[in-house]
Amino acid sequence: MPRELTPAEAWAALREGNERFVRGEMEHPSQSIERRAELSAEQHPFAVLFGCSDSRVAAEIIFDQGLGDLFVVRTAGHVLDTTVIGSIEYGVSVLGAPLVVVLGHDSCGAVAAATAALTDGDIPPGFVRAVVDRVIPSIVSLVGNGQDISSVEASALGHEHVRHTVQMLQGYSVSLAEAVAEGRCAIVGLEYTLSDGKVQVAEVVGSI
Repeated sequence: MPRELTPAEAWAALREGNERFVRGEMEHPSQSIERRAELSAEQHPFAVLFGCSDSRVAAEIIFDQGLGDLFVVRTAGHVLDTTVIGSIEYGVSVLGAPLVVVLGHDSCGAVAAATAALTDGDIPPGFVRAVVDRVIPSIVSLVGNGQDISSVEASALGHEHVRHTVQMLQGYSVSLAEAVAEGRCAIVGLEYTLSDGKVQVAEVVGSI
C-alpha cells in the first residue's frame, strides 16, 4: 500500500499537475502497463474529484494524473444528490482519499440554464429540469434587496455555485464533516478557466 498523503500533499500534487497542464509539459503519470497491472487488485486514489460532466473539463487531463490517482464523480453542473454524496463518501471513508475537490468552470451550461429559469421562466424539458432545480439554490443566494439576477456577472454565479456545493457537502455528510474535523480530509472548491486551463481556489474547508 502506498504512503498515505496528507490533505496538503494531495492538494500540492493536483496543483502541480495543473501547472504542468497549463504549460503544456504534461508527464502523463500512472499510465504504463506496469501501473495498470499494479492496480488490478486494489486502488488507492489520493483525491476524490467531483466535477461537472462538461467534455472540456476532464479531471485526469487537466490535473495531469493517470490510472488510480483520482476517484472521479461527475454530474452536469456538479449538482449533488444522495448517490453522489455516497460516492464521495466511499472515496474518503473506504478508499482513504485525503482530499475532496469540487470542480466548477466558467461558461457552465447548467448555471446559465438556472439563470434563464429564474429570469425568463425558461424551464428545460424532461429530467434536465432536475439539474437546473439543484443549481438554483446556489445562485439565488446572490440576489437580495430586489436585485435582478440578470445583473449579476456569470462568473460570480458560477463562483457561488462552487462555494455552495462545498458547503452542502460538509453540511449534508456527517462522515465528511468528521474527516475534516479530524484533519484526515479537506474539501476544496476550484474554478477552472476553459481558455487557459488554470484552476483557482474558490472555497476551502479543512487544512491544505
